[in-house]
Amino acid sequence: MKVFIAGPRSVTKLNPIVIKKLDNIMMKKYKILVGDANGADKAVQKYCSEQGYNNVVVYSTGERTRNNIGNWEKINVSAPKGLKGFDFYAVKDKQMAKDADYGFMIWNGRSKGTFNNLINLVKFNKTALLFLTTNNKYYKIKDMDDINKLTKLVNNYEIDQFLINRINSDEQLILEL
Repeated sequence: MKVFIAGPRSVTKLNPIVIKKLDNIMMKKYKILVGDANGADKAVQKYCSEQGYNNVVVYSTGERTRNNIGNWEKINVSAPKGLKGFDFYAVKDKQMAKDADYGFMIWNGRSKGTFNNLINLVKFNKTALLFLTTNNKYYKIKDMDDINKLTKLVNNYEIDQFLINRINSDEQLILEL
């Protein structure tokens, strides 16, 4: 079982509830797919390293890996020329969603990157366990209905607009094919 774990850059310390879930993942010897960003990615890497857990693969976009604390296997995902910022790093996130069997997302209700990961997982017919840091609760995300319920729960205008734009761009992409 491969688990894609991600969260926002603003999450630099792991909540004890999240640590308990990570311990469970490690106990089952699941492969952890994690990005190379500062924040939650780096915190997950640090925890895995501290625990001596080596069943980890670090994904990065392009040739440069920003963080690989345990010197684990790495996968560098190529991005189309000209991509920058959010779109550049979203390429590796999409690949992790594709490669994973399951997602474990840590979210603050604001990070567009983590929210985008949830959408990608759903689009690849994968289920995600979401830990929402604003209320310290878990939510199972398995389809777009769950995504829509989540947007109502967090009540964040920017996330609502991101979802609308993402749906519109996906539909446009389908129309162009």
